[in-house]
Amino acid sequence: MSARLDWMISVDDHVLEPPHVWESRLPAKYRDVGPTIRRDDAGEAWFFEGKRMPTIGLAAAAGKKREEFSPLPMTYDEMRPGCYDPRARLEDMDRDRVLASLCFPSFPRFCGQTFYEAQDRELGLLCVQAYNDWMLEEWAGSAPGRFIPMIIIPLWDPMLAREEIERTAGLGAKAVAFSENPVPLGLPSIHDRDRYWEPVFAAAAETGMALCTHLGSSSKLPRTAPDMPMIATIALQPINIASTCIDWLFSGVLPRHPGLKVCLSEGGIGWIPYVLERCDYVVERQGYWASKGDFEGDLSSGEAKLVEGTGAELGALPSQLFRDHLYGCFIDDAHGAQSIEAIGVDNVMIETDYPHTDSTWPNSMAIAHERLGYLPEDVQFKVLRGNAERVFDFTPADLPDLAGP
Repeated sequence: MSARLDWMISVDDHVLEPPHVWESRLPAKYRDVGPTIRRDDAGEAWFFEGKRMPTIGLAAAAGKKREEFSPLPMTYDEMRPGCYDPRARLEDMDRDRVLASLCFPSFPRFCGQTFYEAQDRELGLLCVQAYNDWMLEEWAGSAPGRFIPMIIIPLWDPMLAREEIERTAGLGAKAVAFSENPVPLGLPSIHDRDRYWEPVFAAAAETGMALCTHLGSSSKLPRTAPDMPMIATIALQPINIASTCIDWLFSGVLPRHPGLKVCLSEGGIGWIPYVLERCDYVVERQGYWASKGDFEGDLSSGEAKLVEGTGAELGALPSQLFRDHLYGCFIDDAHGAQSIEAIGVDNVMIETDYPHTDSTWPNSMAIAHERLGYLPEDVQFKVLRGNAERVFDFTPADLPDLAGP
């Protein structure tokens, strides 16, 4: 058992797409406006539909000391090759004892927002498909069993999104990047009474592909005030994922789709026991009237009214819905690690966040042992690997033989 506990599966890492991804896969008529890396007087940047988008140093910090972290633009020549080259990434994974990795996109942003914002919808869809084909064929395909393929979807058209989920599931995709909150993007919420997202949720459930809601994928930073310091905003970010969790628990979506799996990516786990306790308490205390419907109007003026039949059908207490559908993911969360049994040993997975500034690389395995060592070995294995293999229906490669000559 001990050898199995010396390797992990990271369910939240990041890839900085190499410059050729869209240049080599888009039709010729779109190559001038599609994503390309170019240099101008301000330096190196991505260009897309005339917009200039540099890569910031915080997104490619692997190998740098904390004192060297910087939000300023960075070139590919300045990055560690593991950021964008799959062979170099494998070397860095082996060094960190990461058996397999699920990687979120960078230029498309965490759930494909860049292509949702495209002026040309046909180009946006082609860019989504090009990214997914590259992820499946080149990134994950370069080392079968070492990368868990995750796709992006055309957020602006749920039926097209359903088709893309079904298409890529047939090619081996295992996960779908989805927003922590679509509303700040200008899209309907998961509570939408017209069920805008229903084709996406149905396709994910039917294909067994998990929805991964990464912190920051709403493109909105949590702020209490416009002049809130950035470092305080960064500290506050996991609150977004706690909100995401509550959204899902009260959305009514989960009972409609028994096979749906939702990963709360990079949100930590220490907050989960309280949130589940609070949600159960609210249902038990307030559910008698709130299950009938929602209020419309202004409650403070006395003019609001209850609209019968608009309440979400939960089907179970929120804590049970969490255990049936949701998964907490953590990088280094000492308090949360002590709460794994309270959260549910089948509902926690581990991450390294390579190559971002929060990453534990290259000490991820040592930190994991420190955090999880108090748990029984079978539970440690679930958190390190077993839960990820089950949630993503993924069979990892054999353990690498790292013995030297």
